[in-house]
Amino acid sequence: MIGGLRFVHLDGWCAVIDKPGGLLSVPGRGPDKQDSVVSRLRCLLPWCLAQPAVHRLDMATSGLMVLGLTGPVHRHLSAQFARRQVVKEYVALLDGEVGGEGGEMRLAFRLDPDNRPHQVYDPEGGKEGITRWRRIGERDGRTLVVFVPLTGRTHQLRLHAAHPLGLGCPIVGDSLYGRGRPGDRLMLHAAALGFTHPASGQRMGFTSSPPFL
Repeated sequence: MIGGLRFVHLDGWCAVIDKPGGLLSVPGRGPDKQDSVVSRLRCLLPWCLAQPAVHRLDMATSGLMVLGLTGPVHRHLSAQFARRQVVKEYVALLDGEVGGEGGEMRLAFRLDPDNRPHQVYDPEGGKEGITRWRRIGERDGRTLVVFVPLTGRTHQLRLHAAHPLGLGCPIVGDSLYGRGRPGDRLMLHAAALGFTHPASGQRMGFTSSPPFL
């Protein structure tokens, strides 16, 4: 742990951070929302790009995220995300029993402007989110799954888990789409991340164990 961040990888081009649940990925609006992965990183590396986050994890979600430290690196990594060349796997504990062993979900959703940041299903006006999933175990009437998102919509995995047209089974601790209460630990963790290093061209892969297992 350095400067309040757990580094999984760091070089002159990019950083991979194992973000704890409860920490913002990037600063928000207002003085009470300035503490984040990005603000902590820039305190340690003041020379890095002002906005190095290539992708974001929800505040309640823990796990791996990659940051590009310079403009060219950030653009290179962003292009990999856009081309779906980045491998991302999440482990989630669902609040109930799920039928089936795996599959693919496609649901379109959008922001509910009257209930921010809540997202709502909207097959006509929403943006499609695509998630592959597989069951990996059960525990006390709950189901452990791996999610592989092919798109990066806001709250995508939480919605795909909870919505009746998805798995119909919210993530444990989800206070927006499930039975969790504010402050509960969301049982969703970005457990694997793979991408091509923008300087060396080497394929890199990282893993992180979910803290709730």
